[in-house]
Amino acid sequence: MKATVPNKVWLGYGLLVLAALLLPLLTGAAFGSGWVRTLDFVLLYAMLALGLNIVVGYAGLLDLGYIAFYALGAYVYALLASPHLGLHWSPFVILPLGAVVAGIFGVLLGAPTLRLRGDYLAIVTLGFGEIVRLFMNNLDRPFNLTNGPQGINLIDPLFTVQPFQLFGLRITSVYLYYYLFLFLACLVVFISIRLQDSRIGRAWMAVREDEMAAKACGINTRNIKLLAFAMGASFGGVAGGLFAGFQGFVSPESFVLLESIMVLCMVVLGGMGNIAGVILGAALLTITPEIFRDVAVPLQNSLLGRTVIDPENLRMLLFGVTLVATMLYKPQGLWPARFGSR
Repeated sequence: MKATVPNKVWLGYGLLVLAALLLPLLTGAAFGSGWVRTLDFVLLYAMLALGLNIVVGYAGLLDLGYIAFYALGAYVYALLASPHLGLHWSPFVILPLGAVVAGIFGVLLGAPTLRLRGDYLAIVTLGFGEIVRLFMNNLDRPFNLTNGPQGINLIDPLFTVQPFQLFGLRITSVYLYYYLFLFLACLVVFISIRLQDSRIGRAWMAVREDEMAAKACGINTRNIKLLAFAMGASFGGVAGGLFAGFQGFVSPESFVLLESIMVLCMVVLGGMGNIAGVILGAALLTITPEIFRDVAVPLQNSLLGRTVIDPENLRMLLFGVTLVATMLYKPQGLWPARFGSR
């Protein structure tokens, strides 16, 4: 007999969808559109973290250069939808193209590193991420392709909409970006779930636990690892294109090593291999620094009577202490995978 999903589960899904749809409206009414923009970045980082989760969480391949694929997707969108090269292609063409380009570079990264694991793989991927950033920083001569450190601006938005009123709330494009990102994030989650429960996903986990045993069982470890790099990179490429269209500006400084480490922290903090945990990690690491930014000055004024430490520095200090404490007491992440977690 075919298994049926309990009504309570469907009810839970329905409430979750309803909460996600109402969240930007309630947030905007209570805190302003600035926090809705933060929610947009939560979904953007969730897509990035889910892509990295395929490489790190499922296949067990430590990648410190993942932000390079994010950069590739962003620059593909910027070059094909801005006055820089005089091209203004449709986002529906550019986003899949960015995913393909990032996926190809994922295979190019994975092919020479098939025999590497652990620290050695991390060093190579870190170098790859820095090489891509340096190329973006210096490809402004002899032919100006990336405009160097000045970046590319006046990028075409993903869509344009005139502000309108809804229940007394002024709805701008930042709200509609949220729903676009929510749809694409749900699509990424769906693909991740299907991959996790497929033969490919189980092969990734077998390679993660014991590559020699997986090879002895007949798994083509070379192709499986290349597929992990390509799939993870394609998710990063799509997220990069969305970032470029959302921001309207890209530069090499947006894709530094710290961004790669931040995305990796999202995966590790939430729980490697667990989709819900990765999304939780992305939400916490995106929202928490913004909360600390708002409370840094009032906290110092109330305790010390004046501002002693720069708010930006204090924000990162509090953020770092929070991460360290979490890893000490929950080393497997806040929401670890039930099976095969490392």
